[in-house]
Amino acid sequence: MTFKESVSTCFSKYATFSGRASRSEFWWFILFIFIGTFIFNIVDQLVFGSPEISMAATDMSVSTMGTIGSQPFSMLFSLAMLFPSLAVGARRLHDGGRTGWWLLINLIPLIGFIVMLFFVIPKGQDGENKYGPDPLA
Repeated sequence: MTFKESVSTCFSKYATFSGRASRSEFWWFILFIFIGTFIFNIVDQLVFGSPEISMAATDMSVSTMGTIGSQPFSMLFSLAMLFPSLAVGARRLHDGGRTGWWLLINLIPLIGFIVMLFFVIPKGQDGENKYGPDPLA
C-alpha cells in the first residue's frame, strides 16, 4: 500500500474500528500525522509567533497567549486526526489477533508506548482471523 492509498483508506474508514489494517497502512498514516503536525506547528509559529518564556527568578510566566492558545492549527489537526488514528490503531491490533482495547495501554507513560510498539511492529496473522480477512490477501 502506498502513502496516498494508506491516507485515503484511513480517511474513508474514519471511525471504522472493525476489520484489519496492514503494517503499511498503519505506518504510512502515522507518517502522515507526523508530517501534518510538523507543518501545522510551523504555520502556528509563523502566524502567532512562538511564546516568549520569561526566565527571571521572580517571574516564571509565559507571555502571549500561552503554549496551548498560540497553536490553534496544530490543535485542530490533532483533534481531526484523533478518530482516524484510533481506528487504524485498533485495526492494526486486530491484524495481530488482539482486541482494540489494547490501545488504552497508551495511557501508561513510556511502558504503554513500548508495549504498543511490540504489538504493531510484527507482521499480522496470516489468513483470516476473528477480526476479518487478511488485508494483504
